[in-house]
Amino acid sequence: MPDGHLSPATRLITGGRPPHIPGASVNTPVEFSSTYRAGGPIDYARVGNPTWSAFEATLGDLEGGACLAFASGMGAIAAACALIGPSAVVVVPQHSYSGTSALLRRREERDGLEVRRVDISDTEAVSAALAGAHLLWIESPTNPMMEIADLPALASAAREAGAISVCDNTFATPLLQRPLEAGVDVVVHSATKFLAGHSDVLLGATVTARTDLHEQLHIHRTLHGAIPGPMETWLALRGLRTLDVRLERACASAATLADRLSAHPRVDRVRYPGFGAVLSIEIAGGLPAAQALEQGVRLWTPATSLGGVESLLERRRRHAAEADTVPEALVRLSVGIEAVADLWSDLEQALENA
Repeated sequence: MPDGHLSPATRLITGGRPPHIPGASVNTPVEFSSTYRAGGPIDYARVGNPTWSAFEATLGDLEGGACLAFASGMGAIAAACALIGPSAVVVVPQHSYSGTSALLRRREERDGLEVRRVDISDTEAVSAALAGAHLLWIESPTNPMMEIADLPALASAAREAGAISVCDNTFATPLLQRPLEAGVDVVVHSATKFLAGHSDVLLGATVTARTDLHEQLHIHRTLHGAIPGPMETWLALRGLRTLDVRLERACASAATLADRLSAHPRVDRVRYPGFGAVLSIEIAGGLPAAQALEQGVRLWTPATSLGGVESLLERRRRHAAEADTVPEALVRLSVGIEAVADLWSDLEQALENA
């Protein structure tokens, strides 16, 4: 059956495999080599690696473009930001991943970049801010405020303005959202999160359907040495195989928890976009109550990452780089694949004690 007729859940399993010939390995092997004999498709390991190729083929197929693996999510973000030069104009969500925000602030100070911060859920305001812009950065949902962007409308507005559009798809994954199909130019991922899914690797990725941008991103990766290790890439590929079943379980649990938290008297607000496995809550009682919640959980792990099989929570304003418009009592929850009854029981007792 041609791959184009297979569902994404099946393509996660079949992608990046060795050829179906007698005696072939079922799994893509890890290739540990820095050097290759001359005359072949790879002349040096900073340019390519068969293990990268298997991961890139699988994720690229899911997103609908050409994929490049990077050493980390920040490596992929930095490469996408490098598509524009000094003194360029960037439109970016007011609330976005703190690493992205920190990188753009540094380029403001060093390169004279003009950064226009907007409410990404306000399509009209974003479109107005695109006048003279070179890059539109999108998060949807945003981290950690969970705001949603109108991807087709913003991609169209960026194209009309002559700006490159980039969407960080880490929270949604290509199983829930495909920005390239909405007209976005470049997708970035922290593959460390849901794609790899086990909190054991650092890996990033870019995906684009534009040949010119893919070539620029590849040059950046090669010249800056932002390459992943083969073992990390193999682990991420292995994690991809179970993304569909992990995400299905985590999303169902997140929806259940969002409903229950919305009815809890010690929760002032639930920020949940209606899909995905990440939500944020604002705790009644302010900062002391939010800190007490973090300290009171037993099953949930207070930690700064997300997207793993284990459930994590974190008060985001504990980070100095977080936007000051993020409430002090906001706690972000990354829902894992534990039994939802156990997750709720732990949250409930911690909220009562808080």
